[in-house]
Amino acid sequence: MKYKRILLKLSGEALMGNKGFGIDQERLGEYAREIKSLYDNGCQVAIVIGGGNIFRGIQAEKGGMDRVHGDYMGMLATVINSMAIQSALEVIGVQTRLQSAIKMEQICEPYIRRKAVRHLEKGRVVIFGAGTGNPYFTTDTAATLRAIEIEANVILKGTRVDGIYTADPEKDKTATKYETISFEEVYNKGLEVMDMTAFTLCKENNLPIIVFDMNKKGNLKNLVDGQKIGTLVEM
Repeated sequence: MKYKRILLKLSGEALMGNKGFGIDQERLGEYAREIKSLYDNGCQVAIVIGGGNIFRGIQAEKGGMDRVHGDYMGMLATVINSMAIQSALEVIGVQTRLQSAIKMEQICEPYIRRKAVRHLEKGRVVIFGAGTGNPYFTTDTAATLRAIEIEANVILKGTRVDGIYTADPEKDKTATKYETISFEEVYNKGLEVMDMTAFTLCKENNLPIIVFDMNKKGNLKNLVDGQKIGTLVEM
């Protein structure tokens, strides 16, 4: 196993599967089984998931809603997704803990760094909900912040494409994939990997990022085992 402790970042949209909104139970089950393969192998797994399949604060702002109000609604959407992935994991025998940056005692623990690390050491999958607990920060930033705090070896960003390309491969058929790329090159080429706050945090803390296709069966485990999958961003 190449990575002992990882933070898996998933978008809320990924949970939609082929639906236009909400959670696709089939896709949820697929992701849970992929995560279980790491759990069974002794890898310490933390997860941050977005809320875009339910609500996006930035889009609400465009419609006239107060940005802060919208962002808090988005944070609540991430908690719904976090509860969904928690349930899907526990159904197949994975021990989990859900921690939220916004206190919700009835459904999850408050985020406490030392407690999160202890859960990981005991072999539980830890899911971080409600972003950073502050408006104006994305779940990419929350994922980076939590990864640094728990001293994860790497951030694995699961997407629907198999890495970082010179251009959007869904729009430009001539786009070529990077196997590895430096933080500096990403800046200079203007490539979109994460939002700038999250990306800068990774660079300043020398935390590598791997962008990979989460929808391909076995990719997650193979990646953690050390196979070259996706695109590695490092110093």
